[in-house]
Amino acid sequence: MKKWYKLILGVVVALMASCTTVEDNPSPGEEQRVITNEQLADLGCFTDLHLHLDGSLSIAAVRQLADIQGIALDMTDDELREKLQVEEGCRDLNQYLEKFDFPNTFLQTKEGITESIKILAQELKDLGYIYAEFRYAPQKHCEKGLTQREVIEASIEGKRQAAIPISLILCCMRGDENHEQNLETVNLAAEYVGKGIDAIDIAGAEALFPTSGFADLFQLAKKAGVPYTIHAGEADGPESVVAALDFGTKRIGHGVRSTEDPSLVQRLAAEGVTLECCPTSNLNTAIFSSIDEYPLRTFMSQGVLVTVNSDNMSVSGTNVIREFQQLNTAFHLTIDEVQQLLLNSVNASFASESLKEDLRKVVKERVGRIR
Repeated sequence: MKKWYKLILGVVVALMASCTTVEDNPSPGEEQRVITNEQLADLGCFTDLHLHLDGSLSIAAVRQLADIQGIALDMTDDELREKLQVEEGCRDLNQYLEKFDFPNTFLQTKEGITESIKILAQELKDLGYIYAEFRYAPQKHCEKGLTQREVIEASIEGKRQAAIPISLILCCMRGDENHEQNLETVNLAAEYVGKGIDAIDIAGAEALFPTSGFADLFQLAKKAGVPYTIHAGEADGPESVVAALDFGTKRIGHGVRSTEDPSLVQRLAAEGVTLECCPTSNLNTAIFSSIDEYPLRTFMSQGVLVTVNSDNMSVSGTNVIREFQQLNTAFHLTIDEVQQLLLNSVNASFASESLKEDLRKVVKERVGRIR
């Protein structure tokens, strides 16, 4: 009898273990829950935290801005594309930055600046964006007599009329002869923060002008209560990210070269710093030779907050949807991972808390439709 009892008990235990295993481990289809590129295209809840205004003027926008400002533009679409978009075989960030001179010629009047923001915001809405942050350097738009203040006020007017909620980030520029202009940018940001301007940044030739050399700008911003993000870990190595973190930033523009220092990746995760990743741009500037090398999984697996952005829609010929799709093709993102990436953007944004809550609801509702 004991023999039979033990046999029956063993069978029951085995069955219970089997049931537990099945319940704890979803079926193959349920376990993967991989999103398709078609589903990504239809989500309609995208954001972009790293978007340069001058690098994102479409061909249609350039034509419209030229017409508004009476600028002669006898060029075909292909010729305009050649002017706006970086060519294959771009060597580095310095060559990439050469593409900004042409679009900036259409951003030297109040009307051009206001209209460019309205046009871009409408294009993003048409693509399915629900929020974006436009960044630009006021000092780059003073070539025909505008002051930085006038540039800023024109951009705020564009923001007021934008088709989707946007934030505005003022960029200081790396260099060794424009310190006064950078100080003016920070001081104006302090004056207009909460009145249409949301943060500052520093952009430009990172490897030529290291981040560590601009500490005073961010000390001034911090003292004045101006939020900031900092370009780092793109053309320059992990030391630029360390400098940015030492300045107290909670957001890093790019930051992908942080992987060259494992302890830095741990610090990013521990301090809850968000990376504004821009894959196509990083391929354009030869940081990586293929999307398969992109450190998305490295960051995500170690708890680093990652966001997906376009950087320069026209210069790189991309948008956030395409960025998600190429990452998905390479890394087979799950629905949950896509939702988390989208929520990371909302959480790290310079939007108000009430707007963030509204954006979170939209993301969860739209992603919930494909679960």
